[in-house]
Amino acid sequence: MIKVLIVDDHAIVRRGLKQILADIPDMEVFGEAASGDEALRFIRDQGWNIMLLDIAMPGKNVMELIKLAKHQSPHLPILILSMYPEDQYAIRMLRAGADGYLTKESAPEQLVEAIRKVAKGGKYISPAMTEKLIAELNPNQEIPLHNTLTDREFQVFCGICAGKSITDLAQQMTLSIKTISTYRTRLMKKMNMSKNAEIIHYAFKNDLLK
Repeated sequence: MIKVLIVDDHAIVRRGLKQILADIPDMEVFGEAASGDEALRFIRDQGWNIMLLDIAMPGKNVMELIKLAKHQSPHLPILILSMYPEDQYAIRMLRAGADGYLTKESAPEQLVEAIRKVAKGGKYISPAMTEKLIAELNPNQEIPLHNTLTDREFQVFCGICAGKSITDLAQQMTLSIKTISTYRTRLMKKMNMSKNAEIIHYAFKNDLLK
């Protein structure tokens, strides 16, 4: 039996996932968490075969949450289930330590396949994403500007897109205001931008916001 932990702040999403998995004989939802902190408490208290994790959780940034979860339970498979486009976020999540990435628009059959593969120790991305990665191996392929950012710079980028101030981000990421400002300066330079409005416009244009 694959013991599933669902981590999503929307009750209706958790209910829908439970309904999908209720008909699968080798899977059962043994726990639900509505925040990253709650998920970490679940991980400490229970043994899970897989965690389904939403990318946009209240509190901790998802990349930080992945790293903390892997620190607490190194062998816990994590499957990201998100409304954000796979081609924009999947690789960054995998680099952070996730084992698979699936959009919430995917068919239930894909979800079941992904859970089984990741729970057995494999990695999962969609066939379409696999083809895109192969295409990007071409040295002449242009790399999107946001993919040149480090994880910390990308966290600041996402925070700015969400309308958070430097002070808000410093509190959320438990870093100094000066450090956050440095990350902002670096990402602005890498992306050839000078204003927050340019970052937000870029995010909308590249389908990075929902």
